[in-house]
Amino acid sequence: MDFVITSMQSSDWPSIREIYAEGISTGNATFEVQSPDWPKWDAGHHKHSRLLAKRAQIVLGWAALSPVSTRAVYAGVAEVSVYVSASARGYGVGRALLRSLITESEKNGIWTLQAGIFPENLASLKVHQSLGFRDVGVRQRIGKLGEQWRDVLLLERRSSVTGV
Repeated sequence: MDFVITSMQSSDWPSIREIYAEGISTGNATFEVQSPDWPKWDAGHHKHSRLLAKRAQIVLGWAALSPVSTRAVYAGVAEVSVYVSASARGYGVGRALLRSLITESEKNGIWTLQAGIFPENLASLKVHQSLGFRDVGVRQRIGKLGEQWRDVLLLERRSSVTGV
């Protein structure tokens, strides 16, 4: 499948939200139960490193970073989000988005990327690990999704170019 990685624009929000909702519906992508509106999503993510995978004008997936803290000492640490449309899974879209997100994060001074992934999300784990994320540990029963307690695997990747 041919596609390009581009910068996200606010006008792309309907497609981004739809793909996010698809991820939510799997039950293995996030603790969120519904997609937020644009102002809430926008406020929770860095303004830089917002990427889309597109084929023609169709959005196949998106990736973005969220700050992990407002404290200055953690300014270079960000949480990764990568979501791929159900119709585009298995074609390398997630890997391409994550690879590009790593590059963009380093251009913007991010020295550590972290990802919290449900253990059942094997495809996401494999992609992250293949791009240099290491297992940090398991956050057991860290949150409830519906009535079910869920574990989250914590992974991180240290930049090789930001001097860490």
